[in-house]
Amino acid sequence: MRIRLIVAISALGAAFVFGTAAEAVSTLRVGNQVLTAGDSEVRVTELLGRPSHKSRGRSSRSNRSRSGSSRSRHVRIASDESGGEKWQYHRDDHVTTVTIVDGKVTDIDDHRI
Repeated sequence: MRIRLIVAISALGAAFVFGTAAEAVSTLRVGNQVLTAGDSEVRVTELLGRPSHKSRGRSSRSNRSRSGSSRSRHVRIASDESGGEKWQYHRDDHVTTVTIVDGKVTDIDDHRI
């Protein structure tokens, strides 16, 4: 009985660790390429081109999507008090906002309009 309990707790712990790790990995598919948190701003420009709009300022700490739609996706990797620089792209029927802090991608917000 005790061995079953230990095995069950170990399995639950492993599921939690791997589940948490999976959430920490953020990517955005751009054609057949992938943009990942931690990539440089040069990589963002290579994949997405020049942004439609750039802004600086504080970022929202909310994990809710802005549109509230079930088709929107928001991935927060790191938060910075300054909020970094936000680069906004209009791609087909999506608006993608990439937050860059110290030259690295920290936040990717992609939602359908």
